[in-house]
Amino acid sequence: MELRDRNGLTEREFLEQYRAEDFERPSVATDMVIFTVMDAAEDNYRKLPEKELRVLLIQRGGHPYLKRWALPGGFVRPIETTEQAAQRELQEETGVDNVYLEQLYTFSEPGRDPRTWVMSCSYMALIDSSKVQVKAGDDADHAAWFKLSYRLLRESKELLENGSIITKQYELHLAGEEETLTAIVERKTTTSESAYAAEYSIVANEGLAFDHAKIIACAIERLRGKVEYTDIALHLMPKLFTLTELQQVYEVILGKELLKAAFRRKITHLVQETDHYTENAGHRPSQLFRRNWEWT
Repeated sequence: MELRDRNGLTEREFLEQYRAEDFERPSVATDMVIFTVMDAAEDNYRKLPEKELRVLLIQRGGHPYLKRWALPGGFVRPIETTEQAAQRELQEETGVDNVYLEQLYTFSEPGRDPRTWVMSCSYMALIDSSKVQVKAGDDADHAAWFKLSYRLLRESKELLENGSIITKQYELHLAGEEETLTAIVERKTTTSESAYAAEYSIVANEGLAFDHAKIIACAIERLRGKVEYTDIALHLMPKLFTLTELQQVYEVILGKELLKAAFRRKITHLVQETDHYTENAGHRPSQLFRRNWEWT
């Protein structure tokens, strides 16, 4: 016996008369926060180059936000999932696939896109810069890596009867070869006995399109949080690396210096020694390590 709903319809009958156009539906996009780590320019070959955390941005070639910088991304096609769309965008923009990819958050605030109702399912990707071939997509004039810094400006706390509200404002600074972009992003965290909520808002923005300053802020905070207790930073490393290079990567992600001895104790289970050493580096050869896949 087929089940019938309150209107007396079977599931087949319900689907036959269902009209999707009776309901407003959003467009769905994916936006990619693609991180890599690169060596800063260094004149002294005897000195180890500093590391820089960078994010890939594209310069928009059409309206809205013509000539403004944005995250790579695009609309999800009817035949693909959001993750498949993100993988496609990643391959189109960088020429690489099979890299670390993680869903961040779905940004669905009304009015976030001036064209129409657009929800963005955002993703974070981590890639080894030596494997990247950056190219702009069809809807972009230019694609470039921007050096990223994200620092706390101010913090306040409001006590509630059964919880608290913590408000933090951060400065997002993105430095390109010819242009610098800045934004102030506020993160408000509300905690009570039975609930927790975090809300991002843009206080000031110079040069970034849409709400992409919030998406980048969400990504760097996710990356900083996970680097403390996972091996996520190793996805930014080449196959062989020195422990000093790995420490530099941790430091540019966290935005602070780390004590050498404490750092090496912390990551000792994440890496394995090899019989290889650096060559032609202008300084004493250093032993090379690789990722410990047995721990992963």
